[in-house]
Amino acid sequence: FAQVTNPPIDAIREEVVTSTITTLGREGNLLEETPQSCRQIRLETPILSIDELERIRSVHEKLPEHKSVTLSILFEVQKQGEGIKIALNNLFSRADEAIKNNASIIILSDRGINSTYAAIPALLAVSALHHNLVKNGTRTKVGLVVESGEPREVHHMATLIGYGAGAVCPYLAYESIHSAIETNLFGTSHKSKESIKDYT
Repeated sequence: FAQVTNPPIDAIREEVVTSTITTLGREGNLLEETPQSCRQIRLETPILSIDELERIRSVHEKLPEHKSVTLSILFEVQKQGEGIKIALNNLFSRADEAIKNNASIIILSDRGINSTYAAIPALLAVSALHHNLVKNGTRTKVGLVVESGEPREVHHMATLIGYGAGAVCPYLAYESIHSAIETNLFGTSHKSKESIKDYT
């Protein structure tokens, strides 16, 4: 079942009735509300800039009750499908270990791609981990963030969020914009360059 609004929901012009605000961190027991359940990181939008992601990566420095861990979603190219299966199982184990070590945010990252290692599709990685944590009863103990060069369209972001990501940083999209501006591909002015630099 899918429901589509026409015109589309607009969180900017219809902020009275809808919002893009989201939170990251432990949710606690949904059946037992405590003040600790409110200790989450509030984000104005689930789409993160590179600087915002770096602040989340080092969140423990300012908010000791939060701890973020970055887990790679790369697999060995030579092993093909079997390599993805092995990498996913390793991801599950590392995520379980991170939660045991009090992590409240897990960042799934595909940085480091080279001739030996390729990335598990971001949607597969986040959805598989989400369902594994649900199965283990630990999903509410951690927020998931995707750091990937793969998403570049609105639909990509929406599906990642729909399948379990609390926030997404499409770093390659940002870096592509920077490269296009630096080479003056768009014929942009100095003012436009500075405004986009501030955003990313």
